[in-house]
Amino acid sequence: MKKGNYKCCFECVKCPKGEISNETGSVSCQRCPDDQWPYDLNQCLPKLIEVLSYKDDPRVLVVTIISVLFFVKSSLTLGIFILFRDTPVVKANNKNLSFILLVSIMLSFLCVFLFLGHPTHVTCMLRQTSFGIIFSVAISSILAKTIMVYTAFKATKPGSSWRKFIGVKITNSVVFCCSFLQVLLSVIWLSTSPPFPDMNTHLYQDKIIFQCNEGSVMAFYMLLGYIGLLAVVSFIVAFLARNLPDTFNEAKNITFSMLVVCSVWMAFIPAYMSVTGKNTVLVEIFAIIASSFGILGCIFLPKCYIILVRPDLNSKNRLVRWSCDKNIKLRSVS
Repeated sequence: MKKGNYKCCFECVKCPKGEISNETGSVSCQRCPDDQWPYDLNQCLPKLIEVLSYKDDPRVLVVTIISVLFFVKSSLTLGIFILFRDTPVVKANNKNLSFILLVSIMLSFLCVFLFLGHPTHVTCMLRQTSFGIIFSVAISSILAKTIMVYTAFKATKPGSSWRKFIGVKITNSVVFCCSFLQVLLSVIWLSTSPPFPDMNTHLYQDKIIFQCNEGSVMAFYMLLGYIGLLAVVSFIVAFLARNLPDTFNEAKNITFSMLVVCSVWMAFIPAYMSVTGKNTVLVEIFAIIASSFGILGCIFLPKCYIILVRPDLNSKNRLVRWSCDKNIKLRSVS
């Protein structure tokens, strides 16, 4: 009602956001349902649904192409290592661990597709847990490689007690135990509070975010935190073993790869917390691709260079001569 005028004089007031009035002279507005939005202030229409769709979002196509290219690249690297499996550069630091690590990287690139498209109960339950388990196997393999380098050097000293720790059983035990803890955490998560597809109608007023609800946020961060813990331990051990006199010593390469992984996931946390909607999924996809490619590039590309471009360095005679020179230099320094 207008102040200072007759009681029959009224002023029309627009309805607040999210409400409509389809009657002339109404004194109140009606709120639209959660899945609808006002149109011309007199009718409610369904909200737009925002999802990482293959049809509507060109970023999905870019992510798909990048993941496929990196998957093919890691597959070719695995093929090269299988063909040259009897050469010194492949045998160094346990070729079986290299095969496990390459397969894990390949599967990590394929995990990206679980994050794309319309969420379902199956994809929501598998995308975080599958990546967590696969990437834990990869980091555990790197940790086993680093431990083997360190123990092998310690065991060369006369009367060393480290000799009993050298062997396939130790490396296999490291990979199994570290990966099993992640599997156990994933099973507890899926059995108590599993992720599920969810329509978020409250984040935006004019659209619905179709996303996966993680169920237990604590379990999600514990899964990522465990991966970070393995990466930090691998980085520390590799840093300590970076200058050990061993031909084709991977410690330096592992140090750089773990530095990349730790940097990516440290940047992931604030970025993940600062974005909303489907951008959170894109941030996690970027972290998965960047960390996986960091491991592939830092550890395996130098070896592929030696195998394909410098085969003269990939020989037993070169291996023995280089080791002798390195040991002589180390003794002269000490």
